[in-house]
Amino acid sequence: MNEHSNIVPLRQPDEIDDPLTNILRSGARQLLAQAVEMEAEAFLAAMKGLKLPDGRDRLVRHGHGPVRTIQTGIGAVEVARVKIRDRAVTSDGERIRFTSAILPLWARRTKSLDALLPVLYLRGISTGDFQEALAALLGKDAPNLSPAVVSRLTTEWQLEYERWQKRDLSARRYVYVWADGVFLQARMEDHSECMLVLIGATPEGKKELIGFQVGVRESTQSWHELLVEAKTRGLKIAPEIAVGDGALGFWKALDEVFPATRHQRCWVHKNANILNKVAVSVQASMKKDLREVYLASNRASAEVAIDVFAEKYGAKYDKAVECLTKDRDAMLAFYEFPAEHWDHLRTTNPIESVFATVRHRTVRTKGSLSSTTAKLMVFKLLCAASKTWRRLKGTNQLPKVSAGVRFENGIEVIQVPENHAA
Repeated sequence: MNEHSNIVPLRQPDEIDDPLTNILRSGARQLLAQAVEMEAEAFLAAMKGLKLPDGRDRLVRHGHGPVRTIQTGIGAVEVARVKIRDRAVTSDGERIRFTSAILPLWARRTKSLDALLPVLYLRGISTGDFQEALAALLGKDAPNLSPAVVSRLTTEWQLEYERWQKRDLSARRYVYVWADGVFLQARMEDHSECMLVLIGATPEGKKELIGFQVGVRESTQSWHELLVEAKTRGLKIAPEIAVGDGALGFWKALDEVFPATRHQRCWVHKNANILNKVAVSVQASMKKDLREVYLASNRASAEVAIDVFAEKYGAKYDKAVECLTKDRDAMLAFYEFPAEHWDHLRTTNPIESVFATVRHRTVRTKGSLSSTTAKLMVFKLLCAASKTWRRLKGTNQLPKVSAGVRFENGIEVIQVPENHAA
């Protein structure tokens, strides 16, 4: 018996009426379902040549798995996995199995959400507050993000981090390295603590995370421990050049562990330091003149631009001029390397960009974050970011200093021995 009611349900205060998001989620469900179907059809087409003795296809569709909910950046999306059956039984009992790259067997969240969790941690949000923090985006009581699930995830990440810490570096070579100390927004156990991060570029042009640890930014000892740890795990060949902020104790530690590595100061940090020493009204003009230095076509032009800068501003802004000229050689070291790499070597941007949303700028959050937890979350954040780091430009990745070739203003110059016959 059907009952009719004149009662109209009212929207609850904590509910969000967003037709646009509902449309997006509906479209996402359709697109995901189509993508899963197309992936299965492509797999079957590739296996079309496999036949049974009676001529029938060996691999056929076998319905769908149960519908499951995947947490995405626009909320929960329902999808069912396509099942494919292998109708042949080999002598060793092996069957061909179809595994979806789009929808892994046990996936409950998109990878972008997993990458978001460390960011929330590092911004000071506790495990129990994740669901509330993401309610507007993912929906109320979003599944797969409960405190128990997040705690299980952190346990898995801890095991992953321990395996990563033990990896062998003896087969690795890093021609360039970038170093930076990052203070997090989440309050650390000690206010002087920060994350020391070291990234390297291989001769093939790929950027990788070498190591990181909790330390004191100005401490030579902390950087020394990080560099020695990498060397102990097999990193024997010194990098050609290191890029970092001028205020770091990193440089002294680098000279102790890898004395042959050249120094390159980060131009982003240097510009900020110089501009902080002059009035706001002058900063725009001075910033333009500084660009003439680090964007010069060769080192000689950069040297001239520094002299022009010193003459133009020396009388009134001597502290700004001194800030630039005292590190003259370290600011222009990148000119001794391939020109394709200058954009990479002028700045510590690979590290800066990773922590742009979680590093401490003005005030810290009220929460407390242990060094162990912070290290784990930084590890996951860096792992996710490493997949997006730009490769070195150009084909000439390795400076051939030891192979009879050197670089002048980014151009290869063949070194001919003095006793070489004309």
